[in-house]
Amino acid sequence: MNLNQELQRLNNRLDKLRRKLAGAQERGDQAIAGQATQEIETITKKINKVKHQAKRQLNKKGSDVKSLAFSRPLTKAEQSDMGKLKKSVKGLVVVHPMTALGREMGISVVTGFAPKEF
Repeated sequence: MNLNQELQRLNNRLDKLRRKLAGAQERGDQAIAGQATQEIETITKKINKVKHQAKRQLNKKGSDVKSLAFSRPLTKAEQSDMGKLKKSVKGLVVVHPMTALGREMGISVVTGFAPKEF
């Protein structure tokens, strides 16, 4: 399963458990409230684990892209005809500053990374 899908599933489950806990506390049902509290703690730990794993994958991908031999900002003309550019440059990786990878790498403009100069 995709990490984003797993994270979404866990967050949905956490939301349901929080509503269940609120209802149990409103009714004064200590047994269900205690059980819901324990489940909330375990799901919170799982969410943190998945977030850490996703961050680790992003860091790895960023370091792989940065290790490519050549990089330069792309012009507006190159950005507008990205298909042509990708066909002409073998192994080109384009990173946009507003994506998670772009924010992780700290770039401020659309940048192309490639094994050879283009």
